[in-house]
Amino acid sequence: MISPINEHTVPWPADVAKRYVADGYWAGIAIGTELRTVAERAPDAPALIDPTADFRLSRQELADRADAAAVRLLDLGLTAGDRIVVQLPNGWEFVVLTMACLRVGIVPVMALPAHRRIELSYLVEHAEAVAIAVPDRLRDFDHEALGHELAPIAEPVTGGKWHVMVAGENVGPKSVNLRSLCAPSGDAEADRVRIDALEPSAQDVAVFLLSGGTTGLPKLIARTHDDYLYNARVSAEVSAIAADTVYLVSLPAGHNFPLACPGILGTLLTGGRVVMLPSAGPERAFATVAAEGVTHTSVVPAVAGRWLEHASERGAHELASLRVLQVGGARLADEIARRVEPELGPRLQQVFGMAEGLLNYTRLDDPIDVICSTQGRPVSPADEVRLVDDEGNDVPIGSPGSLLTRGPYTPRGYYRAPEQNERAFTADGWYRSGDICEQTSDGYLTVLGRDKDMINRGGEKISAEEVENLTYRLPTVSHAAAVAMPDAELGERVCLYVVPKPGAEVTLDEIRASMEQFGVARFKLPERLMIVEELAVTNVGKVDKKALRAHIASQLEEERGV
Repeated sequence: MISPINEHTVPWPADVAKRYVADGYWAGIAIGTELRTVAERAPDAPALIDPTADFRLSRQELADRADAAAVRLLDLGLTAGDRIVVQLPNGWEFVVLTMACLRVGIVPVMALPAHRRIELSYLVEHAEAVAIAVPDRLRDFDHEALGHELAPIAEPVTGGKWHVMVAGENVGPKSVNLRSLCAPSGDAEADRVRIDALEPSAQDVAVFLLSGGTTGLPKLIARTHDDYLYNARVSAEVSAIAADTVYLVSLPAGHNFPLACPGILGTLLTGGRVVMLPSAGPERAFATVAAEGVTHTSVVPAVAGRWLEHASERGAHELASLRVLQVGGARLADEIARRVEPELGPRLQQVFGMAEGLLNYTRLDDPIDVICSTQGRPVSPADEVRLVDDEGNDVPIGSPGSLLTRGPYTPRGYYRAPEQNERAFTADGWYRSGDICEQTSDGYLTVLGRDKDMINRGGEKISAEEVENLTYRLPTVSHAAAVAMPDAELGERVCLYVVPKPGAEVTLDEIRASMEQFGVARFKLPERLMIVEELAVTNVGKVDKKALRAHIASQLEEERGV
């Protein structure tokens, strides 16, 4: 049967937790309860807009639908602590279902629409999920069918309990119609009375976020109501989110950035309005900004680049209402950063953070040089940051070092991952982020790169080891090494070095096709193949990834004639 969730989470030390409460960082309130309270202050104010579905909800309507959905989840047999894998595109259903879970302590596991069998099988098994929420079809992929195929993985743990919740026009008879589950009940007051009695503890897990793991599939990050409520609120404050904010969500909503930095939760908790859009493509996004009066949004550097290109061709007049453009997920090149305000109009806010906690923001009133050349400073006065060398010694100001952090919204360990926790966290609770940074005397960080074997493709973190393991499934491959290659649009792409077996031929198309057949997210597929006779190795016989990265970077420069 399902293991109790708190048995496998790593709590903050009691004295530290007590200090966070005393200092006002932790409010002792469940996120869903606070969302309901905010809704009551101006029940008729607009809260949620889904232009694709031509769907709009006021604060009261959103709160009532969330409570109705929570009641129906309970009636299906779900209880506090149960986990639902949420793999929904950006739409109103994502927001209502997430709020319903937060109201009664059911824990959403935030998957991505791009995930396929390999990722979802792991998440269902590792989280011991009892349900999955998916679209019926998305980009010609049958998510509903895959949801049912996952039942044999879940049922041995859940005792046969497995629900596939589907958002779409053509929901099969064996599935739960998610739009019906999220519909009004007709008795909102009765729903509320029932739900209010089930308020989760503020120390309970509110949501599972996914890490960008280096050893294969992602680890689960347990965010509590206390720490995630603070995460969203302090992010909203530093981003100037207010009741008149209209926040556009065009990045995948299950990411920490558009979910709570300040994202959906930060905006709703402040009384603002959320607009859900399934794509950040400039033509649709610009039109939506104009139509809805969007004031804030967040993008990754690759999207910022496409927006600048679109504006150079067609102008940026549709962005007249946009006040703040947040850019994060990967390092934004300084020269691109300097173009944002002159060419697009809004104030640029750089965001550097991680689902594991620490968030850094440039401030909206910072000098333009600071905004364009750093990735911000910690958002909370209680954030602790160290930059250390290979021996764990603190480096001087202005010198590069590996980032360690802890604080009131940085958990002390991953869920059900004791071995990974030993590597990622120090004995006294510092999280080793794997980022190499420099810090100024006033606390601003500049991200220089990574010290982990991970590829950051436009904000999506890809494990080199996972790509290599999938490559080794091909009988023609003797040795393989995946590395990041620089890319002007996405920051990094996956380059795969392969030593074929004697007499065998290996092609990029063959590798990509086999990985798709295995059922892996498309963003992980290699985009360049380098066939070599042997892999470079270090003095101790390990594959020299540093040399391979330098080799492909040099090769690209040569091809560009640099």
